[in-house]
Amino acid sequence: MLDDYQGVATRMADWSVIEDEVEVVALREHLHGEEALAEALAGYDIVVTLRERVAFPGSLIARLPRLKLLIASGMRNSVIDYAAADAHGVTVCGTASSGTPPVELTWALLLGLARGVVEESTALRAGGPWQSTVGADLHGARLGLLGLGRIGSRVARVGLAFGMRVSAWSQNLTAERAAEAGVELAASKEELLAGSDFVSVHLALGERTRGLVGAAELALMKPTAYLVNTSRAAIVDQDALLTALHEGRIAGAGVDVFDIEPLPSGHPMRTAPRLLATPHLGYVSRANFAAYYGQAVENIRAYLAGSPVRRLP
Repeated sequence: MLDDYQGVATRMADWSVIEDEVEVVALREHLHGEEALAEALAGYDIVVTLRERVAFPGSLIARLPRLKLLIASGMRNSVIDYAAADAHGVTVCGTASSGTPPVELTWALLLGLARGVVEESTALRAGGPWQSTVGADLHGARLGLLGLGRIGSRVARVGLAFGMRVSAWSQNLTAERAAEAGVELAASKEELLAGSDFVSVHLALGERTRGLVGAAELALMKPTAYLVNTSRAAIVDQDALLTALHEGRIAGAGVDVFDIEPLPSGHPMRTAPRLLATPHLGYVSRANFAAYYGQAVENIRAYLAGSPVRRLP
């Protein structure tokens, strides 16, 4: 099992049901690069990987001659070369994945930004000033959503509960679909960015969405507006976002996803001003991990019995 940062993978499911057939090994440190992965995984027949933290291109799969079963959390993974897996006789399976944890983290970041929670808490604990920020109001403010799918629509419902005016835009979003979610369809991406007090990204990463929010788009936002991204880092131009934060072009950003993960110690995102950042916690919850690892056990049992389940793609 890869990237067991918290050391909980073996406790999140009942692995004893397969202990007579497999040896369970959890790797807590992230393996950087194909060379390290090939060396570390060469002796394993089964690999469990979390989300899209680790890419499995054909070149890596070819270097893992013992690999027979690759299990990814979630039922969609864009960094696995399925054709190469099939060519090398590797079965790929997925697991359930809830959209609720990223919705909740989105609101944790948005509320933290709006009310200066980190700054005020840090000052209070360090003996600093008693109140130094003036919070931004959610009620009556406009929440603009880039994407109104499984996660974006849930974020919208929370915004409506706060009394926000919620609008959304994506390349395929229709007025009818927006109305079903109780929100307005923005006239364009540019109008949504220019008119929103809070902007939250909830799009899948693809050729049409990579770099969707760049310097020109960030320049459209109000200087009092906030940007939240719990989706994929590459949807927002990272250099343009850093520039906007350093120059105070926007009030702040809440970010859970990065171009490099884990972030190197000297990465500029670690010290950027006006940034509330978390280490890709969007899907990290007890219920999600119980589903990931519980169904990973089921997948292994089914594979060993000759009847794989939840096959990808």
